[in-house]
Amino acid sequence: MKVLLHTCCAPCLIHPLERLKECGFQVSALFYNPNIHPLAEYKKRKEALELFSGMNPVEVFYPRYSPAEFFQAVNLVEEKPQRCPVCWFLRLNRSAEFAKTEGFDAFTTTLLASPYQDQLALKRIGFDISKDKGIEFFYEDFRPGFKRAHSLARENKLYCQNYCGCVYSMKPRRTERSERKSAG
Repeated sequence: MKVLLHTCCAPCLIHPLERLKECGFQVSALFYNPNIHPLAEYKKRKEALELFSGMNPVEVFYPRYSPAEFFQAVNLVEEKPQRCPVCWFLRLNRSAEFAKTEGFDAFTTTLLASPYQDQLALKRIGFDISKDKGIEFFYEDFRPGFKRAHSLARENKLYCQNYCGCVYSMKPRRTERSERKSAG
């Protein structure tokens, strides 16, 4: 079975890629993340993915970076928790369309590896898109491999980000770091 793995970053790709290959799937990745801000952050994550795919052969597709797609999607739902499902839908919907067009049998996402994402919402969104687009959504809770994968990423000097990628999640992280520096 050919599976398209929507990929948010190299560290989160490690475990899902291993698991899917263990299951006997032929895996390709899609780095579609118009939510990532700023452009320099997008480039760091893309470069880390390119480095990882050079060490662990996996075909990766890189659609054009278009942050306007993210901002159009989240317009009027900029607050958490409403914003995140809109972003996930945007990325998974595009992944399903790409998978279907390119002849894949199924699609899934590395977002299922993150303990910071709403697993049930991601699962529901994936299956809803699957029904709508007529392509299978492969679901597995990849979170058990998260810590090991990020440890491997650091060992291999892969860039590990500290926020989901969007401008809205970047601001609280910067505030938290400033407050910790002031207190310490």
